[in-house]
Amino acid sequence: MPTTRSRTPVRVLARLAVAALLATGGALAVPTAASAASPYERGPAPTNAILEASRGPFATSSVNVSSLSVTGFGGGVIYYPTSTAEGTFGAVAISPGYTATWSSLSWLGPRIASHGFVVIGIETNTLLDQPDSRGRQLLAALDYLTQRSSVRGRIDSSRLAVAGHSMGGGGSLEAAASRPSLQAAVPLAPWNLDKTWSEVRVPTLIIGGETDSIAPVATHSIPFYTSIPSSSEKAYLELNGANHFFPQTVNTPLAKQAVAWLKRFVDDDTRYEQFLCPGPSGSAIEEYRNTCPSS
Repeated sequence: MPTTRSRTPVRVLARLAVAALLATGGALAVPTAASAASPYERGPAPTNAILEASRGPFATSSVNVSSLSVTGFGGGVIYYPTSTAEGTFGAVAISPGYTATWSSLSWLGPRIASHGFVVIGIETNTLLDQPDSRGRQLLAALDYLTQRSSVRGRIDSSRLAVAGHSMGGGGSLEAAASRPSLQAAVPLAPWNLDKTWSEVRVPTLIIGGETDSIAPVATHSIPFYTSIPSSSEKAYLELNGANHFFPQTVNTPLAKQAVAWLKRFVDDDTRYEQFLCPGPSGSAIEEYRNTCPSS
């Protein structure tokens, strides 16, 4: 399998040095933004317990965005860490699916934000918008978030990502294809008539449901994943027994993997590689594919 690319290989040496320090009984301070291996690392060293908890280490707040105050999308809700001690944060725009509103995914907003991201959960212009439209709306939401929103000073505009459910997941692929400067994409049970995404270079985690009958993984998630070039960072997670609507209720395997993916590629935080390679396992996981080195 292709080798996972580290954007700064020197971090591997840094982690080996940390391991050596711990082995000799040395003290280890929690890294700050100035001293961490990546200047974008935020929060404590990750553990399974932290990623599986209902909230991450950051306290969060939220602000509503009226459709009357924006252009290109239908408003929504912004969730953001209240801390000002960590510097700026990466940002994620998330779209709901066909005929759905943001309320169908609203648990994801504070969950992701509490791990050190600014999140905007969008309302779409109409409930019937197709994936290409939802992709443009995700990008419009990111532009609003970084340029005009009340929290723009908390955001590093070079570290942005998209996600979405169903047609919103198909929209996140559209957004990734049209804006390769994005740092990550996380389509959830994605639906799109376009099955080929050879132009996508954005690190992409696709999460599908084994029993999805609306966007069956055999005709949606898996072809989407396989069509992304093998030279790109990508992963495919299939949840055991999950139907099309698994993102609409609290889902720990989804949240754990999505947060790890965003931390690794938006924050360039290699501490999270342990959750991506070799990846998740257990009764909730039907299948996991990735571009990690072969073991």
